Amino acid sequence: MADTAEIAQAASPSEHAGEVIQHLKNRFADRCTTSKALREQHAHTTTWLQNQPPDAVVFAESTQEVAEIVKLCAEFGVPVIPFGTGSSLEGHVNAPLGGVSIDVSRMNRVLEVNAEDLDCRVEAGVTRKQINADLRDTGLFFPIDPGADASLGGMAATRASGTNAVRYGTMKDAVLGLTVVTADGRIIKTGGRARKSSAGYDLTRLFVGSEGTLGVMTELTLRLHGQPEAISGGVCPFPDVHAACNAVISTIQMGIPVARIELLDSLQVRACNAYSKLDLEETPTLFLEFHGSAAGVREQSETFSDIAAEYGGGPFRWATAPEDRTKLWSARHDAYWAGKALKPAADIMVTDVCVPISRLADCVTDTAADIAETGLLAPIVGHVGDGNFHVQILTDRSDADAVRKAEAFIGRLAERAIDMGGTCTGEHGVGQGKQKYLRREHGEGLELMHAIKQALDPHNVMNPGKILPQS
Repeated sequence: MADTAEIAQAASPSEHAGEVIQHLKNRFADRCTTSKALREQHAHTTTWLQNQPPDAVVFAESTQEVAEIVKLCAEFGVPVIPFGTGSSLEGHVNAPLGGVSIDVSRMNRVLEVNAEDLDCRVEAGVTRKQINADLRDTGLFFPIDPGADASLGGMAATRASGTNAVRYGTMKDAVLGLTVVTADGRIIKTGGRARKSSAGYDLTRLFVGSEGTLGVMTELTLRLHGQPEAISGGVCPFPDVHAACNAVISTIQMGIPVARIELLDSLQVRACNAYSKLDLEETPTLFLEFHGSAAGVREQSETFSDIAAEYGGGPFRWATAPEDRTKLWSARHDAYWAGKALKPAADIMVTDVCVPISRLADCVTDTAADIAETGLLAPIVGHVGDGNFHVQILTDRSDADAVRKAEAFIGRLAERAIDMGGTCTGEHGVGQGKQKYLRREHGEGLELMHAIKQALDPHNVMNPGKILPQS
């Protein structure tokens, strides 16, 4: 293979895929597959984007194996697509140029837990539910909770967040360090366990959010938090989404350390009632949770109730028993499936944006009006404590006019958020679906992103066709 480097550089991306796959089958036996079903499962499957399967899937079991696979693919110019659980929503795991999908789901060990320092080190295939099950007896927890039981490597790759982000931050705040296999097969370590450092470029945050376009994350060092002494929460109905959003804005601006504050519009409430067997009033509703001492939680809850009343909200329904809170937040995390159940035969187009908190009410209200005017079936749900919300459009992919109408709506929403000082995606990432909005959001900064990609992956091996629009 040492004599093939020059050929590989001149070749089209998948010209040598067959040769690479044969090497991988010889090396990994039944852990390398070309089964059509498995290849399609490792391409985009969760929403409306076209399924573009890789040429092969390899189940890696160590950082060294990932490095070996990447080095081989790089030598032959074959694309590499990192894969965790496949729950991303913008085509991140598609293989538009073919190539090899590296599945890290078997790299699922919790390597160490340092309870005194509130951190841990895990392999990239560990999922968010798995890590919290492993931490249960330590009094610690990992707070980042996207709706799916995503892998921690995938969560870092898309800079994911979830319902707890308003208090505990997103993956960029949770990741202290990484082990990464670079585009040429080198193994590097970034960051560390220290809570702050002034030593050089922040490579950790360069890779967090890079969506597999700069390297494959194989291990993560994560920040943990202590389980709160007291937890209280519940639901609060409002007359309209504008009132609910204004209550959120006032809550955040007053500095109330709310742990979770989620908005469901009336359609999403109806969906959750039916799917998760809730009995909520079908009106715009906030789901809330407060963490802290017993006295602190009580004070936060009472202050929020006063704010809600000012905007016509209430009465506040408490959920203090663990089983009640679990039912409530399980319903919130199942919002995607609840929405789909509104029209089971429909295809789903999911999008998200994020705006400064002061513009939240305007953006959600304008978006709700746009949905009504366009005639879409599209519930709204969001992590509104940090200005982030989602729209789930139920449509028929075989109806070209319906798809164009939905895509046009998504474009207007992205541009609306950017024009309000926000972003085209708060937590889903760019992938393939949001590329067209990056120029409007980042301007000349897009050239710097291209330069970074070119410097770290000059032959475009790592997850090509994602994030950066091709010029």
